[in-house]
Formats: sequence, C-alpha cells, structure tokens
Amino acid sequence: MRTSTPGAVDLSGRTALVTGAGSGMGHAIARTLAAAGAKVTAADLDEEAAHKVAEEIGGEAWVVDLSDVESLEELSLDCDILVNCAGIQRVHAIEEFPAAQWRFIHRLMLEAPFLLTRAALPHMTGQDWGRIINITSAHGHRASRYKSAYVAAKHGLEGLTKATALEAGGHRVTANSIAPGYVLTPLVQGQVADQAKERGISEDEVYDQVFLAKSAVPELPTPEDVAQLALFLCSDAAAAITGSSYSIDGGWLAE
Repeated sequence: MRTSTPGAVDLSGRTALVTGAGSGMGHAIARTLAAAGAKVTAADLDEEAAHKVAEEIGGEAWVVDLSDVESLEELSLDCDILVNCAGIQRVHAIEEFPAAQWRFIHRLMLEAPFLLTRAALPHMTGQDWGRIINITSAHGHRASRYKSAYVAAKHGLEGLTKATALEAGGHRVTANSIAPGYVLTPLVQGQVADQAKERGISEDEVYDQVFLAKSAVPELPTPEDVAQLALFLCSDAAAAITGSSYSIDGGWLAE
C-alpha cells in the first residue's frame, strides 16, 4: 500500500519537461520543480530565454517551435513529468478571425500537447508512474467575446486531460489541469497601459475593472502560486487525483 508523509515534495531522480518555460508561469513551474529535485528540461521558442532558464535551474534547454506539429509526430520522450504550458492569445471577432491564426493557436495549444502526451506516455506507463499537467485557463470552462480560438483550444485541452486520465490511470499516471484566470505575469502587466488607453481609465483602475472584475478576492495570483499547485500535483499525496481541473481564478468559476 502506498503511504504518504507530510512535508516537502521530493522529486529527486525524476525528470520533467516544461513547455513555455522561458517566462511567466512556465518559468515559475520549471524553477519550482527543479528546486524540489527534478531534472527539468525548459522548452521554449525563445532560444535565449530557454538557455537562461536551463542555466538558472541546472537543467537542459530545448529550443522548439511547438506549432510545427509535424516535427513532433515521431517524438519519443523519457520524462516522468510533463507540463504543457506554452500558449498565446489572439483577439478578433469570429467573422474577422484570420483562419491561419485560428489554426496556429490550435496547433500550439491543443495539438502540440496531444503529441507531447502521446510521446511521453510509453515511458510513464512502462514505469507505472507519471504526471501530466496541462495549464488551461478559466477560459477552458467559460467563454469571452473575441477569444474564440483561445477558448476553443482551452476547452479542448480540458477534454484531452480527462481522456488521458482515464486511459493512463491504470498505470499510476495522472493527468490534471490547472485553470488560472488572470495571473500577475509580465504578459498581463504589459497589457495595463494599453487597456487603460483603450478604456479611458487609469492604470490602477485597469486592475479593478478588468483583471479583478470577475474575482471575489482583491488580488491576482502569481506564477509562483500556480507553480506550487503544479508541485503538489506531482507529489505522492496527489496519486489518486486525476482528471481534475483546479482553478486559480479568485472565484471566477464560482459564478
């Protein structure tokens, strides 16, 4: 029988692959898993960022364009932990949404996670242990105007998570998702001035009227908050948790 002991999560001897590790939530997750003892591969399109993070955490860099899905079709991964975090946002009305951008978002944020999961599962199931964590979004459960591609991709990633959980659970491989709302990342912080100008409000008002508009608590989560939840889902204490979606959204999904 498996037993768990309260305390720090020890991932010594485990290997992890984190996509989108060059900044924001991916960076925080890579750093947190490495601090717990895992050997982490930091995957990112930005070569400089990937190598910088790898050097920081004592891991390896994988410079990769995950939207080039054909290059991933024959991939084989020997990682114990897979975190799919890479993503982008594009905002257009449906009737004006460029088809090429729609397909790009779905390749990057849904097809690539599927291919990486497919590549990692043989190793995980072969050793009867694995953790797959997909960073989705509150938009994996709710929709917003002008974000149809992102919303559809995140809904799809939630579905992929559940299907993976059912197929892999018998081999003690878990698959879960983390669904943040707005997170205090450089990407979000970089939107403040533009949002203020577009809406004719002050930058301070952007936080209350935009980022915190659907939050029941008066603060945004940080990338480190997301990373700590990812760390827990990698722990032995989370061995029976699979097919679940954990929101970090200040109560947005409670409505």
